[in-house]
Amino acid sequence: QVQLVESGGGLVQAGGSLKLSCTTSKGTIGIPTMAWFRQAPGKEREFVAAIRMLGNSGYYSEAVKGRFTISFDNANAKNTLDLQMNSLKPEDTATYYCAAGRGFNPQLSTGYEYWGQGAQVTVSS
Repeated sequence: QVQLVESGGGLVQAGGSLKLSCTTSKGTIGIPTMAWFRQAPGKEREFVAAIRMLGNSGYYSEAVKGRFTISFDNANAKNTLDLQMNSLKPEDTATYYCAAGRGFNPQLSTGYEYWGQGAQVTVSS
């Protein structure tokens, strides 16, 4: 069982930046892909970004491409997935979830076995 814990959410003005982090309980052995999804009130959960553990290939939704950067830090056994969010917009307001799993199609939430509890991001206009 892998536990994921998000941190770094908060309130920011439009145009500002935030960094989300997700720590894993036991590294990424056997986990090919990690990702971020988000869900705004009254909306479906949507894909934000994903990264392959082998090769560090990144994938982004069109809504965040060029503004968000996903990365994974396993130096010194940190095992932390980060999401750097720049040029934030009010429409980025949502609960952001960290996910880990096979992720054959990285944009599909059904491909991830493990999920964090979520971190709230609120962007004011």
